[in-house]
Amino acid sequence: MLDTRRGGACCDRCASTAAAVRVARRRLLKAAVFPPDDSQADGGLPAQGGVPAQGGRAPQDVGFPEPGRLPRTIMGRILDVSPHVLAISSGATETRLTLTADATAWRGGPVDPAALFPGDLAVVRLHPVRRGVADRIWANIGRVTGTISNRDGSMLLVDVGGSREREVVAVPSRAASRIQVRFPNLEPGYLIDVIGLRQPDCLEALVPATSQPVYPVSRLPAPPLVSGHVPDSISGSATWHEPAGTPYGLLGVSYPALDPDAGCPEDPASQQAPAFVRMPYLSVGSLLRIRNDCTGTTSVLPVTGCAPVVRLFNDRCLTCGTSPRGRVADLTLASFVALGGELERGCFNATIAIGR
Repeated sequence: MLDTRRGGACCDRCASTAAAVRVARRRLLKAAVFPPDDSQADGGLPAQGGVPAQGGRAPQDVGFPEPGRLPRTIMGRILDVSPHVLAISSGATETRLTLTADATAWRGGPVDPAALFPGDLAVVRLHPVRRGVADRIWANIGRVTGTISNRDGSMLLVDVGGSREREVVAVPSRAASRIQVRFPNLEPGYLIDVIGLRQPDCLEALVPATSQPVYPVSRLPAPPLVSGHVPDSISGSATWHEPAGTPYGLLGVSYPALDPDAGCPEDPASQQAPAFVRMPYLSVGSLLRIRNDCTGTTSVLPVTGCAPVVRLFNDRCLTCGTSPRGRVADLTLASFVALGGELERGCFNATIAIGR
């Protein structure tokens, strides 16, 4: 039996999370009263190919809103589903959404939206133009990113941060070959990043979110030496994480280079992870401009927490071409979807800059 308990600063983490949420909420309310200036929509980020977009916007901008406006994402429990209508509950609010022939869904793999079940926890991306229409649905999707701390057959215990309970990951036989092609070392001390279906007591791993680094965390390679100023914009991959003590609809980003003086209660218990990408220090509440280089969608998001486990990976995203090495942002689930990301793919190629 794998034991998920740990001695950790859970209270510290809850306090830090609550403060981050309050700061992020204030940012969002301010943006709602004072909408961002469209003339600065891209904040100086170059369009794909390094050429500034005409009128300051990337040519493939699909029109998702800035965070001061309502996010085009709904999360909640499915109450009922038919071939044409999806009813979803978010707390005391019930929302009915139209399902068109173009709507798609994922529940461990591509499925017809009508095949989803009442009680499933769904993430729904709304149609970018048509009001009240579901464009994409993910049901019971989950993700575990961290260091394997124990293994018992097909069950893995994963350390996901110094103050969070360890996660249990089950690797079913039908997905074992696919997982082990990308993660051949399912042994303690090695990194894992998998996406799958949330079960009551574990994550059923179905999709490898990246390739496993060849090194165990006890022998992390030294980051490359760099000189000169930190560039105005930084490219790499943007990933997503599940809510942990934060509202499902929170728009924000966990940042890999949070100011050390602020402290990060989620640092892995074993070590301070190095940063493979040179990034400026930011504090909780800072604004970060993030662009999905695959769609051109750009948004300014508040930094709501640290991302120490992200610093352990020195991988690339292959969603559209090949990104530079390193993860530069770990988005909340709602932010990742609003920026046009596909949750089952795990990442998108991204460019970040200090927001303004």
